[in-house]
Amino acid sequence: MKKFIAIAMSALMAVSFSAAVYADDEAVEIPEDFKAGFIFLHDENSTYDLNFINAAKQAAENLGMSEDQIILKTNVPEGQECYEEAMDMADQGCGIVFADSFGHEDYMIQAAAEVPEVHFCHATGTKAHTQGLDNYHNAFASIYEGRFLAGVAAGMKLNEMIENGEISEDEAKIGYVGAFTYAEVISGFTSFFLGARHECPSATMEVTFTGSWYDETAEKEGANTLIEDGCVLISQHADSMGAPTACEAAGVPDVSYNGSTIDAAPNTYLISSKIDWTPYFEYAIKAAVAGDPIEADWTGTIATDSVQLTDLNEDVAAEGTAEEIEAVKAALEDGSMHVFDTAAFTVGGEELTEDFQADVDDDPDYAPDTEVVSDGYFHESEYRSAPYFGLFYDEEGNGNPIDGITLLDVAF
Repeated sequence: MKKFIAIAMSALMAVSFSAAVYADDEAVEIPEDFKAGFIFLHDENSTYDLNFINAAKQAAENLGMSEDQIILKTNVPEGQECYEEAMDMADQGCGIVFADSFGHEDYMIQAAAEVPEVHFCHATGTKAHTQGLDNYHNAFASIYEGRFLAGVAAGMKLNEMIENGEISEDEAKIGYVGAFTYAEVISGFTSFFLGARHECPSATMEVTFTGSWYDETAEKEGANTLIEDGCVLISQHADSMGAPTACEAAGVPDVSYNGSTIDAAPNTYLISSKIDWTPYFEYAIKAAVAGDPIEADWTGTIATDSVQLTDLNEDVAAEGTAEEIEAVKAALEDGSMHVFDTAAFTVGGEELTEDFQADVDDDPDYAPDTEVVSDGYFHESEYRSAPYFGLFYDEEGNGNPIDGITLLDVAF
């Protein structure tokens, strides 16, 4: 009997408009006095937060909003400060407030409960579908598909290294620098690994954790530790330039996250996956303006242009990588391929069966409550907007990722 930590996704189409937006098939002008607030954990130095900041500005521009109609707050900790900033934005007349980090959630819920006339939207959270608040919403995107595609590029690179005699098949070891042992991170490194294995079946992976979303020193040290341990390609789910710069110094190929790092690592950067939050911001703002309901759990997809890959570095990528990515992307879009195909991985030597349950509903004990495997694959984006493909546990409580992945530490 295996238990499993959770966090997940759903899907909805979003479209960009300029001066007017549409809700319920009717044009809606953004009133000049309508404001939107955005709360960010860090600032532009974090690739994660910069990605959100850029999307907020782009959405406002697309919707014809002026600069004074958006309020941006950076470096807001995952604590009471988030509640205070959210309430301040409501006091300043914001009709909708967004926050971008997992730990902001409880404070956004607190604000939503106190100001029911304002919408509070939280990226990466898990509780909206069980809170019963009409003005509190979660959002995410099927970034596991983007990470899978980035993994395809990594697997192609490993194959090239094998063919060139740089490494043997059993030396095709990937290193991954993760922030926390949250399901969001676990889903991400698992999907990346499965994409790499789709191309290079002998690939294995080691994962280390920093205990922080943004710690350049720890991320650099983590990457260097993995490289010293024989990892020949590095990826990450952490927000600084620590891992990419370590890879550039060591001459090790690197797959970044949330944006291209080619300027800092021109000789090793391969590709990056990212969520474009612009479609969600536009969707939520237009719904708030029109008085329409906002989904409790919204998930952007490849089809909504919410899941993206940055430009492939052709100087580093293996020949044919772009074409292979397009072929795999097409298969994901038409449903002929699924990232978490249960025939593609095992946990403790066993395949997941159709009675396998995950903890989709918020539960401090992470008790499984929802069957998530059917039709031969794990349904990562259908029951909640934050990822729930998490750690698996045996009867003794020992954590295990899927076979082929080794966790170097699980302290966080």
